[in-house]
Amino acid sequence: MSFVYFASFFDSHRPDLRVSARELARVADILRTTPQLRRGLIFTPETAVGRYYPHDGAPPHLALELYFDRIDHLEDAIGRNGHLQQLAVPETLPSLAEADATQQAMVARPFPVLDARFRSSLGEMPCTYLVHYPGKAADLNVWHDYYLHHHPQIMAHFPDIREIEISTRVDWCGFLPWPRVDYMQRNKLAFDNAAALIRALESPVRAEMRADYHKFPPFEGANVHYPFATLEVRPDRVQ
Repeated sequence: MSFVYFASFFDSHRPDLRVSARELARVADILRTTPQLRRGLIFTPETAVGRYYPHDGAPPHLALELYFDRIDHLEDAIGRNGHLQQLAVPETLPSLAEADATQQAMVARPFPVLDARFRSSLGEMPCTYLVHYPGKAADLNVWHDYYLHHHPQIMAHFPDIREIEISTRVDWCGFLPWPRVDYMQRNKLAFDNAAALIRALESPVRAEMRADYHKFPPFEGANVHYPFATLEVRPDRVQ
């Protein structure tokens, strides 16, 4: 498992805004030099249209998922004088100066897939399907026990799925200047590209997912789904 830090940015007054390549390169440079960062994912909106694709409104203009092996490493990075304070400097993301930003630290649980090798074509970026559950469960312990032992095992049957991850809440210290959210869970599914995501959502596995959804322990708040083009950043390389 890993400790992960999520941040997302959305300007409701400019839903069609796209973050510039220069800004994304600056963010990648910051992540690449972050002490103790094991892996960083930079998410930008992807177009995914299919018969069964849920339309949950415009996605964030930018989202980040940053992986650390230890919670103190994560907290150092987002501390008062942490390396990631650079993300909050207006010059880093000027196009998002008026955006609403949210943040949350969690613990991420990976689940096995049949083949984890990405096969994105030249010029393509992998597609990540992020899902979050913003509400609350009647009994969170029962909720997680059921979900973790049933739902990702069905997800693993999606054709050409490359990665499955379930993140749950954790207490954390940090001083980046954005509001915190306390989502009870986030899911991440990764595919070679947006077309592969749509094929997966239109496969028979979707019906299995829906059937299991109706067996979930009681909760409120529904869930929200977004597809993202994904740039991976590591301390030693950018993919």
